[in-house]
Amino acid sequence: MMGTESQEVERKVLFILKIVNESQDPVGARIIARRLQEYGIDLTERAVRYHLKLMDERGLTRLEGRDGRLITEQGVEELNSALVRDKVGLVLSRIEMQAFQTSFDWKTGKGQIPMNFSLFPKKDFGKAVSVMAPVFKAKLCAGDRVAVAREGEYFGDLIVPEGKVALGTVCSVLVNGVLLKAGIPMDSRFGGILQIRNKQPRRFVELIHYAGSSLDPSEVFIRGKMTSVKKAARSGNGKILSNFREVPAICRPIVEEAMEGLLKAGLRGVLLMGKTSEPVCEIPVEINKLGMILIGGMNPIAAAEESGIEAENKAMSAIVDYEDLIEFEELLK
Repeated sequence: MMGTESQEVERKVLFILKIVNESQDPVGARIIARRLQEYGIDLTERAVRYHLKLMDERGLTRLEGRDGRLITEQGVEELNSALVRDKVGLVLSRIEMQAFQTSFDWKTGKGQIPMNFSLFPKKDFGKAVSVMAPVFKAKLCAGDRVAVAREGEYFGDLIVPEGKVALGTVCSVLVNGVLLKAGIPMDSRFGGILQIRNKQPRRFVELIHYAGSSLDPSEVFIRGKMTSVKKAARSGNGKILSNFREVPAICRPIVEEAMEGLLKAGLRGVLLMGKTSEPVCEIPVEINKLGMILIGGMNPIAAAEESGIEAENKAMSAIVDYEDLIEFEELLK
């Protein structure tokens, strides 16, 4: 029994460490308690403070200010060597959670949508925008709308540090969320790199299954410099970020209607939808299912990275009100 209890404590410590590690600034018990609920852990602020005190004593975190915590080098090591069981599948649970939190209704043009978050140095932001422009023009992104936050402003739960600009790009999990609200079950299979030839999707050249991953595939591919999004936007030939999903074939009319609705709202998700039970871009599809390829929301960020402009990226990091978004074109003015 004691073993199970101590394992449960370690699990809570791991998630608290993860939250502290993801925050750019010292983070307090109130925000940690709120973020823990996303992982299905219900702790009061007081309980979080108790855990933080013990974590300070173990050298995993350190106090900064009145209640803020920062992760220590030892804490980062602990997080990296944490229980594999707890790390595996984190991406899949995050997709499901963000899909559930998506409330956007394409009929009214209102509601909240999932966003990716990228933090650029202020001095590089103008250049990044001009590099990303052809990608938006070629529609190699999950939507024409973006969110921008400057230093000191909030982006979801995150506050933008000094000397940085945050850019939010629409996340393809939006499609999961919209279809979930329409009662359509969706199987999220993997994130991958899709080869584009003559502006047409050909085949996946790399893929990472969500179920076995603790890292978002897009972040991995961008960091590994494995894309050629700029080339794909310019010439119609290149390698872009994409995601693979399956839905029941019987739902096709509802899926098509929802995708048309999203397009009218300046949002897009589906690059290609296959025929019943037929492979899509050489990926086999289950019987009575449709294979769908979703456009990776972070393709514009990948293009910036290809140009040597580095950003701190966090996929699926915030839920933002659609009415707070602006058209990317406005950044070019």
